[in-house]
Amino acid sequence: MRSLFCRFVIFVAVAVPAFGQSVSAPTPQTGTVIGTVTAIDDSVIPGATVILDGPSASDRQTTQANENGLFEFDRLRPATPYHITVSAKAFANWTSPTINLRPGEFLNLADIKLQIAAVVTTVAAVSQEQLATEQVEAEEKQRVLGFIPNFYVVYDRNAVPLTAKLKFRLALKTSIDPITFLGSAFIAGVDQAADTPDYVQGAQGYGQRLGANYANGFTDIMIAGAILPSLLHQDPRYFYQGTGTTKSRLRHALSSPFICRGDNGHWQPNYSSMGGYLASGAIANLYYPESNRGAGLVFGTFSVNVAADMANGLLQEFVLRRVTPSAKK
Repeated sequence: MRSLFCRFVIFVAVAVPAFGQSVSAPTPQTGTVIGTVTAIDDSVIPGATVILDGPSASDRQTTQANENGLFEFDRLRPATPYHITVSAKAFANWTSPTINLRPGEFLNLADIKLQIAAVVTTVAAVSQEQLATEQVEAEEKQRVLGFIPNFYVVYDRNAVPLTAKLKFRLALKTSIDPITFLGSAFIAGVDQAADTPDYVQGAQGYGQRLGANYANGFTDIMIAGAILPSLLHQDPRYFYQGTGTTKSRLRHALSSPFICRGDNGHWQPNYSSMGGYLASGAIANLYYPESNRGAGLVFGTFSVNVAADMANGLLQEFVLRRVTPSAKK
């Protein structure tokens, strides 16, 4: 009995302190998530970026799918809401529903299918004024043989009408071009040799003839090419036809002084050119010698300009495009 009692005392002495100590709960088993990234046609997508997010920033993990499209996240806490996002070039992102793992769970995401990303095309709205400006910029590069201005011809069948600002820009560009001035100087020399109009001879007479010729061209281009076309909403340019029978092209070229395109796109009487020619002749009465003034100067100027316009139309329609480098593009 004494021996049994001693054993009991020893047991109590050892066991009671042990039972008085706290017992730690076992650590929950972590979970694992795996998956295969595929396209909607079941082909694998290697190199896809896979991101796992949890409740806190420290939960975030990133990996890349291997050459077989496989990825894996392990040591994930159970009963924790996770989300997985998969992205790949040219595909729309894929996001999983909330994932809550059980202790020790091994979850295989078998439904990851990326769809091809929609291509979004942005079309910038371009105003008619912007289009017209681009046209004029192209026309300002048109030069016969690479140096003679050929700004007033349109090769674009879809040309838009010019604004008043662009009509004045084109007229001024033509008027101040060095070749325009050289042309006036050449005609002045011809007039000097022919002793017409009735200025004196010598340097003074040549200067007067040069000034008169340049003034004629300037008033013509500004009135017939900018002022009246802006007021009457007409286009002062020659519209190259280029196709059709020779007869129709001849008719188109020879009618250019009398028929023009309106800003509304319809053909109409060319009041701008005819009015400009008459106005230019009338203004010439202010600086021509008194012996050359009168109605004859007005209608003579009108006739010369109309004939020059018809000749220009024929050259434009059948010759000049071939020797205008930028027009061939």
